[in-house]
Amino acid sequence: MTDKKPSLTFIGGTGDLGSGLAWRFARAGYPVIIGSRAADKAEAAAAEMSRRGNLSVRGMANAEAAAAGDIVFMTVPFASHEGTLTPIRAAVQGKIFVDSTVPLIPPKVTRVQLPAAGCVAKQTQAFLGEGVRVVSAFQNVAAAHLQNEEAHLDDCDVLVSGNDVDARETIVRLAAEIGFKAWHAGPIENSAVAEALTSVLIFLNKRYGIAGAGIHVTGTPTKSE
Repeated sequence: MTDKKPSLTFIGGTGDLGSGLAWRFARAGYPVIIGSRAADKAEAAAAEMSRRGNLSVRGMANAEAAAAGDIVFMTVPFASHEGTLTPIRAAVQGKIFVDSTVPLIPPKVTRVQLPAAGCVAKQTQAFLGEGVRVVSAFQNVAAAHLQNEEAHLDDCDVLVSGNDVDARETIVRLAAEIGFKAWHAGPIENSAVAEALTSVLIFLNKRYGIAGAGIHVTGTPTKSE
């Protein structure tokens, strides 16, 4: 047995959500790789993150970052989704691939606009193929909370969807390590709920002046999945 932690790659790791997740996992002791279309941008982001503590963070261009990580996360805008997936497709075969993409289409980001396939994560699974265990998670997390050391991440639950139960369980456990309460939310098609909720939460933030609305699952579990 080994206690060695898997390396985690964040494609789109220079953005708000990706960098927030990457920083939280790096603080939890995980080797982190920041991916960006430009290697120098990723390297600069990794250097800045490393300065926030004695953290293991590297920066690489997306394709190299995807190949180097044991588990790959993608946190990119919907407009960049397909263009980002294409060059990393071969590199993520055989891996768990966590897609946090939300189909927000400016300027109407408070309106639910799911793609024709039903949800982004389902499109991702179809594009990458069955050799990749796609998991959908972290769509409903406020990036500002991730960046704030004082924020309590258990104020927002995480819905985890995917067709592979073991892959889902891996991400549920990883989320718990950085302070979230995460829940198995069923097959990849159920990602539509989390993706749609993001627009609703943005609306709530604007309508009620909430600084990063989240969700809670109520009730007490009496059994595991």
